Amino acid sequence: MTAPGMDEHEAVVRSLTRVAAPPLLPELRLHLADEPFAAWEAVAGERTEDVPPPFWAFPWAGGQALGRHVLDHPGLVAGRRVLDLASGSGMVAVCAALAGAGHVTACDVDPLAATAVRLNAALNGARVDVLCADVLASRAPVRADVILAGDVCYDPDLAEVMTAFLRAQRRHGVDVLVGDPHRPYLPGGLTVLARYDVPGTGHLEERAVTPASVLRL
Repeated sequence: MTAPGMDEHEAVVRSLTRVAAPPLLPELRLHLADEPFAAWEAVAGERTEDVPPPFWAFPWAGGQALGRHVLDHPGLVAGRRVLDLASGSGMVAVCAALAGAGHVTACDVDPLAATAVRLNAALNGARVDVLCADVLASRAPVRADVILAGDVCYDPDLAEVMTAFLRAQRRHGVDVLVGDPHRPYLPGGLTVLARYDVPGTGHLEERAVTPASVLRL
């Protein structure tokens, strides 16, 4: 039963997660799930083909690397407008806010992700606006100085659309930073800024430690 003052989405997020710290970001506290398939089944029921996986419930390796890099190099975002694209849990958006970004927007198409971002921002005392929308179809300039995109190249079709969007924004003068464990669909032409070994990824990547990089478009 939903507690008084708690909407349905918040109840789902809280029921599937516990508050914990991502391994590479021990200073954060996030609502995280322990096991991906059980969480997906709990969200989708018998409709797993129609309901997106709960990406928002996990600290993916590319996002952890990107968040770590932003916290350790706050000059990348300090005082700037930041868009965290396909934000999921809001982990990277929270890092940007804590690093001193002037304004942070976390964007995701999943309403549950939008709720998770709000809860996680509140947990960490971070100011993050949430946009629940698909912005990829637009080639117009976004209202941001920096786009942060963690783990957005896991699917070939999505990677193609993401890459086209990010390249268009780069042509508009937006700084674009990507965090990724070098999945096969990561586009070429990116400059590696840093590499990280992300521990504790056995339930997500089938390996205990996942190498991931932060790259600039």
